[in-house]
Amino acid sequence: MAAKSGFVIGFEYAMLRAACGLVNAIPYSFAIVLADAFARLAVCVFGVKRERTMERLRSVFPDKPRGELEEIALSSFANILKTGVEMMRAPALTKEWMDAHVLDGKLYKDRLQGYVDEGKGVVIMVPHTGNWYMAAWSMAKYGLPLFAIAARQKNPKIDAWMKRQYGDIDVVERGSARTLVEIKEKLRQGRAFAILPDLRSPAPDVEVDFLGGKANVSHAGAMFAAAAGSPIVVAMMRRENGKHVFDHLGTLRPDPSADRREESARLTREAMRLIDEGVRRHPGQWFWYNKRWILQPVKTKGERK
Repeated sequence: MAAKSGFVIGFEYAMLRAACGLVNAIPYSFAIVLADAFARLAVCVFGVKRERTMERLRSVFPDKPRGELEEIALSSFANILKTGVEMMRAPALTKEWMDAHVLDGKLYKDRLQGYVDEGKGVVIMVPHTGNWYMAAWSMAKYGLPLFAIAARQKNPKIDAWMKRQYGDIDVVERGSARTLVEIKEKLRQGRAFAILPDLRSPAPDVEVDFLGGKANVSHAGAMFAAAAGSPIVVAMMRRENGKHVFDHLGTLRPDPSADRREESARLTREAMRLIDEGVRRHPGQWFWYNKRWILQPVKTKGERK
């Protein structure tokens, strides 16, 4: 893919900083109200990706009435905008802010710290629900030794901005020569690794039953856990009455005597089963608008060119 021109880089960054300035100039509660209003305008009036999203929802929930599916779609889109608001305000989200807005965040940090104290690190799998960034931001603010992996953005100025927004989280760059080594080293140091399950791997990987279909999911998170002997915590974030809530879906432990590749696949399938159940309980929290739709067939190598 061609590199962005200097003009495009500067223009995109200027637009981002202008949006950040506006979002940070108004109270958080008002910014969230505006996000809800813009979501309703986009979905209900302008129909932004509405039919595509409704088709996805009907395939997963064929028995739900159209009105309920429309509310799920609206809630999902509003959640994206609210997450954007919080990303723009991330440097201002202090520990005191977390105390007020993340329900039982300190208690969940203590729970995760218990796994860290076992000495083999912990892999925390959090899917695209609620504000998934909030899981990492809050745990880092409460002192959990947390690291994550992130891809480099195509716009270098936006890439630098994103790194600043991660704040207290130690970020390993995806795709660098030392990525795999760094992750394994940090787990062996007894740290917590937060990872979003790659819900549609571009190359064939682990096929799982998910949302009534078949999904091709990366086994990377489970592979790291199996290699280091780390437990896997599967959790999801969701919004409830203006608060961010952790739902602990389950804790998985690798079998040290099993074949590592087979164990990674087993753990991946079990993690996705737990996530499937969580999404079905709170469908409005799920990222139904994801461009890389998880249940689309995987393209062959020739088709990906």
